[in-house]
Amino acid sequence: MVSLCLNSLPLPPSSHPKRLTETSLSSSSFSNGSVGTALKPIVVSGNPPTFVSAPGRRIVAVGDLHGDLDQARSALEMAGVLSSDGEDLWTGGDAVLVQLGDVLDRGDDEIAILSLLRSLDIQAKANGGAVFQVNGNHETMNVEGDFRYVESGAFDECADFLEYLNDYQYDWEGALAGWCSMSRRWTDEQKMSRNNWGPWNLVKRQKGVISRSVLFRPGGPLACELARHAVVLKVNDWIFCHGGLLPHHVSYGIERMNMEVSKWMRGLIDKDSSPHMPFIATKGYDSVVWNRLYSRDISDLEACRINQINAILEETLQAVGAKAMVVGHTPQYLGANCAYNCSIWRIDVGMSSGVLNSRPEVLEIRDDKARVIRSRRDTLSELRIVDSI
Repeated sequence: MVSLCLNSLPLPPSSHPKRLTETSLSSSSFSNGSVGTALKPIVVSGNPPTFVSAPGRRIVAVGDLHGDLDQARSALEMAGVLSSDGEDLWTGGDAVLVQLGDVLDRGDDEIAILSLLRSLDIQAKANGGAVFQVNGNHETMNVEGDFRYVESGAFDECADFLEYLNDYQYDWEGALAGWCSMSRRWTDEQKMSRNNWGPWNLVKRQKGVISRSVLFRPGGPLACELARHAVVLKVNDWIFCHGGLLPHHVSYGIERMNMEVSKWMRGLIDKDSSPHMPFIATKGYDSVVWNRLYSRDISDLEACRINQINAILEETLQAVGAKAMVVGHTPQYLGANCAYNCSIWRIDVGMSSGVLNSRPEVLEIRDDKARVIRSRRDTLSELRIVDSI
């Protein structure tokens, strides 16, 4: 019987949510490479981050990654924020990167991707940029203990990561940031023992399940890491969320939703009460992380339904004071695209090998103008620019 000593686990990030905070990320660089025009600092409000003012920044949004580290790297390189030399260096300068959730499930390298994003965030801040993530339905499912879509390799990664933490003397920040560069070696060392389903592999699989439960349970180390991220993020005049924001979500309060989800993930509960999973944000077909209203193929809808959805979208954007919304969650078989007068951008292209294994695509926003980058050449070209407002 496999067992893990909970007392020997690393201390997760702080379990105590902070009040509304406002921090500035200063930039010593210049606006999008221009000379002589210093940018104002990025200002972040809320914990987890909810409102971001990033004057003059290039914003890049990346959709669902689902545990595919190679495709994640390709997308980030295409976006111009990751070096292509394998050193995982931030090359985005003062840009802002937003990843739209669903890093977890359907792939083997989930923690490695979380590690990469954390490392890039540290580097970006040093250059006047920033990296933000929003949680998707697969993040909330794993914190809830729903492991239906977890690959066997991902269970193995959880077991390996706990051993790595032990070797790292439970230095959480250092271990997480360094895992991406170390994970390949750890994986290679374990390959021989995973070639068949003998008794030893069954024991390892059990250990993997236990490890994942420990890491992702509310209050667990990786659940607390996810708790650092919002379910709804507003950067300048753009809303970013996994599924889609609706008028009643705005009425409830996006900062309130973010704080409630974060508190649940951290395992913080009131005395004499049980953990409460925030329903409006994380459960139900119309919750923020599950909503697919804006992502349906318009060609399949009647005109009256299109008008109805457009009215809901306009009401939502007006209520939250935004010009447009960017979502993931629903794979777009024909590639990233916009709809409803380009008030909504759908950028999940199913790039993970566990989904469609499609060519990575990312969204770039400059001066409120958005375009889809479909190749590395597009990173520097001005082709296919869409004035979305």
